[in-house]
Amino acid sequence: MSRSVIVIGGGVIGLSIAYQLQRNDFQVTLLEKGRCGGQASGAAAGMLAPFSEIGEDQDDFFRLCVTSLGLFKEWQSNIKEDSNIDFEFSESGSLHVVFHEADVLALKGRLSWQKKWATSARMLSGEEARELEPALSKEVLAAMYYPEESHVYAPAYVKSLEEACRKVGVKIIEDTGQIYIHTEKNSTYVSAQNGGTWQADEYVCAQGAWGKELEETLGVSLPIFPIRGQICAYQGYAESVNHIVYSSQGYLVPKENGTLINGASEDIAGFQTTVTEKGIERLTNWNHKLFPFLKEIDPFHTWAGLRPATLDGYPLIGKLKEHPHITVALGHYRNGILLSPVTAHIVTSILKNEKTITPIDLFNPERFS
Repeated sequence: MSRSVIVIGGGVIGLSIAYQLQRNDFQVTLLEKGRCGGQASGAAAGMLAPFSEIGEDQDDFFRLCVTSLGLFKEWQSNIKEDSNIDFEFSESGSLHVVFHEADVLALKGRLSWQKKWATSARMLSGEEARELEPALSKEVLAAMYYPEESHVYAPAYVKSLEEACRKVGVKIIEDTGQIYIHTEKNSTYVSAQNGGTWQADEYVCAQGAWGKELEETLGVSLPIFPIRGQICAYQGYAESVNHIVYSSQGYLVPKENGTLINGASEDIAGFQTTVTEKGIERLTNWNHKLFPFLKEIDPFHTWAGLRPATLDGYPLIGKLKEHPHITVALGHYRNGILLSPVTAHIVTSILKNEKTITPIDLFNPERFS
């Protein structure tokens, strides 16, 4: 007889976990206090770029990210097939560009250890980088080229993932309002502001930036804080850029719908998702240093999303000792899209009492208690 699971949270992590669990013969109900994908998930730029984003340590977090990138091609194909909804998955590759000689040395140091993982990565001179990106500034001195890195169009990915969940049998309940976990001596159950109550064999908490709300109920420290990420986009200029292009100040990503996405400035603003002039200016003040044609152009669209950050930057993934029927998957910060398949695989392995696909001791959810 299959076990029942309640997944709390309808962002990309919660949806991914629900999808993978249901495909592994669990009976899954997903609860979302608002609408699925309505926060950080749908607002993300959708980059799958662990080599560009992690340049310091080949620790277990880096391994987690690289493992997830390796899963993504088959993962997205399965989601498209199950949902019958297509979405952009671009194996564009990326360029991480630098402007100063000291930064060139840093790129060489990065390549020395990343080469083990990114087997096709290589250093390019400024001239070689401009052969791949003709519109790139002549001030770019060098670049690291990562052919393996990719991106998805996040809103369509999340929509397809939600539909795939429904098609494989996940029961999705939205607009519940605030969700509460009740832990009593011999039982655990969930209630919601809308009056509903649910009970299952297992519970998975994946509420993103709202995970800290569980601290008092579960008696464990979950230092998760919302970081506002502000992004802008240019209409009709995607054809001028061929790859994900990073610099120390941010990134630009061309999408097949013609938009060029520029992100992201970050600040602490509680749960506010309003866009600020200062936040967007942080992007527009530097992006023309990468691509001079952007200097005279105004973005046509701006938005913001909340990223669930932990104190040490690592997610919280695993079972709770005092509540063995509760597993948490929280604090993915700006890597929720990238880490969605590997987190789903890990949580499924935990609930099946199997070895996880990659080490997870670093992500012990009770490490701050």
